[in-house]
Amino acid sequence: MSDKTPVLEMRSVDKSFGPIDVLHEISLRVHPGEVLCLLGDNGAGKSTLIKTLSGVHKPTRGEILMDGEPVVFESPRDAQGRGIATVHQFGGTYPLMSIGRNFFVGAEPTKGWGPFKVFDRKTANETAVKAVREFGITRIEDGDRLVGGLSGGERQSLAIARAVHFGARVLILDEPTAALGVKQAAHVLRIVNEAKKRGLAVIFITHQVMHAMTVGDHFAVLIRGAVAADFRKGEKTREEITDLMAGGETMADLEAQIEGYMETHEGHVPQAN
Repeated sequence: MSDKTPVLEMRSVDKSFGPIDVLHEISLRVHPGEVLCLLGDNGAGKSTLIKTLSGVHKPTRGEILMDGEPVVFESPRDAQGRGIATVHQFGGTYPLMSIGRNFFVGAEPTKGWGPFKVFDRKTANETAVKAVREFGITRIEDGDRLVGGLSGGERQSLAIARAVHFGARVLILDEPTAALGVKQAAHVLRIVNEAKKRGLAVIFITHQVMHAMTVGDHFAVLIRGAVAADFRKGEKTREEITDLMAGGETMADLEAQIEGYMETHEGHVPQAN
């Protein structure tokens, strides 16, 4: 894997908003057929990094490369056109629209000609159902079904299948298993592995270490906008990763601090008013 050119790479990327520095010297790379897990607690800078990769923000410094060549994304549509698809929680789907409509929103197939063109519902439904079933959602048989009736895991799968159908080469998955039950989360993780098997590069953003360890090949821990650790699968344990995400302050450290405090302040406990 290491001898291949990364499909997507960040080199020394900073992102500032006026005097506020949010990202600091971010250098990451992801290869085809690889899952890069980006781990970090709330406020670590994950959202800003996603928006920078997906064309919402431009880097203040540093560069983004695709296939070894520097690129500049002028907009999210520009990033999508280059094969970067971002899937947020529940896939950005529309609950009151059908599966077929959701699958092709913004790129609807039509039939007829000239001013008589209309949405080709049959083609949309058949294509959508086939695509999602290929990703393991076997109970979906009707493209007219409303997306609001799907589980969270199924909605994520629909969004991923849609991205692959429209030529995504890099999938950025923003907390795809958050707020999902065990069974639904397991289904999404299987979808991630399926995307990897198909040769896609996946950036899996999460704060759930066990989910990351299930699918990840490469890991980066983000703390206060900087990469605190960058390692491969098997190089760190779950406990070590959790400690890193906590900024190196382990439970043992916290217990020692509490014990020290109690010893120092013994007999000086403030009284309630």
